[in-house]
Amino acid sequence: MKKPEDILYLKQFVKQHPDNRMGWYLLGKHYREAGKDGKANYCFIQAGDIYDAYEQESHPLAHPEQQLEELKQWDRRQKKRKLLRRTAVAAALLLIVTLLIPYNQFVRKDEQPVDQQPAATTTTTAARLAVGVVFVPQANFQPVGYAMEKLMEAGGGAPRYTLAASLGEEGGKMQWISRARLYMTADRSQGGNPLELKLLDREACLCEPWDASRAEGVFKDWKKRQETHWVLGSGILQYKRIYGNWPQSLNDLIRPYPNNVLSGEGEGMKESFAGLLEAIKKKAALTEKDSQDSGEGNAKAAAADTLRMVGSNGLYDEDWDKPLEIIIDTDSYQLAVVQNNMVIRSYTVGLGGDKTPEGSFYISEKVRDPKGSQEGMFGTRGMTLSGTLYAIHGTNEPDSIGKDESLGCIRMRDSDVEELYDLVPLGTSVTIKGGKLPFGPKKPENNFSLVPKQDESNPSKVYQWLT
Repeated sequence: MKKPEDILYLKQFVKQHPDNRMGWYLLGKHYREAGKDGKANYCFIQAGDIYDAYEQESHPLAHPEQQLEELKQWDRRQKKRKLLRRTAVAAALLLIVTLLIPYNQFVRKDEQPVDQQPAATTTTTAARLAVGVVFVPQANFQPVGYAMEKLMEAGGGAPRYTLAASLGEEGGKMQWISRARLYMTADRSQGGNPLELKLLDREACLCEPWDASRAEGVFKDWKKRQETHWVLGSGILQYKRIYGNWPQSLNDLIRPYPNNVLSGEGEGMKESFAGLLEAIKKKAALTEKDSQDSGEGNAKAAAADTLRMVGSNGLYDEDWDKPLEIIIDTDSYQLAVVQNNMVIRSYTVGLGGDKTPEGSFYISEKVRDPKGSQEGMFGTRGMTLSGTLYAIHGTNEPDSIGKDESLGCIRMRDSDVEELYDLVPLGTSVTIKGGKLPFGPKKPENNFSLVPKQDESNPSKVYQWLT
């Protein structure tokens, strides 16, 4: 009963089922063990005869209505004191952040706060703003404090507008395609206030929260742009790995087959290419320096460059530049696109049982409309694994998805493989192993897609993949 997740469950349970006396009794026992006698007594009173049965006595406050009302008033006073303490902590953190981050460094005086701009311009606003997002782990019970600590760690590298949120978690990984819970925004755009903090979640702040509709709009637009950042950043890193040097322009990544690192151009890629390349190069140089240094020198290098905490994509994560990866779970028939600890997409696939090899591979070839010995047998897209006869490809047998009917390849529905083809660059690592993805498909309402710019077909070859 001492586990925090058990307590949270019980609190939510009695809210949803206020007539369930056993729930009230178990919650009261927790409060009693924690020394919170007032709350424990309140729960025991709600438990009624369940308390009598398990404790073998009636609760001394079970009947006098006046004492019950006094108990409720005491509980309300305790909540107010707790709110005041949290407010004081947040104010102290806010003051520290204000002192650390000069206001004029980030914003013009004629700019409005994000949350005060018209809803109709949300997309335009989000597109020009430097938006950062702190993802709070679900296990953290002080989300606002956690977000403020990240903001302070970022220092001058923090974007103008920061939003704290949590996403669903399954199998130890955050799920990109899940309902977000927004906790707060920090906006450095108010003329008289260097940093404006707005709390958005009633339970997290024990307060009357701000209207979150505009923050939700900014977050939605940010997520769309974030996917493009991941794809572009992964393309830059894979280009460096394949060719040994950095790309000079976006055109280096979007070339005809077989050098098609990216399968096309996404919205905003051209404008963000130079800045993202520079950020990745700086992070790579810092990482190389850290590998050569040790002790105090290593700590100084970490403090000298805030790219450790905030990349140009606005994620408060030291691994913001880690490229996209593919994980295929042979037990659950799932293929997932993963960035660090985040599942971006997950699809149900067809496999070949023991004929599908486990191990580590990479995408060595990407081809549109791969030609096979039968019309459409490989669907509309194909990606060869490490130069072998194994591939991830579409299929003209959609009923085989979720089954072991291939000769070893990974089959996907055409709509799924087309999205995957646009998401992952040439060179992307692929891990095939059982027990890696204990959850179902995670896909958005609208597929991610790039606009093709080059010929990525290979009509002269008849592929012999082990379909």
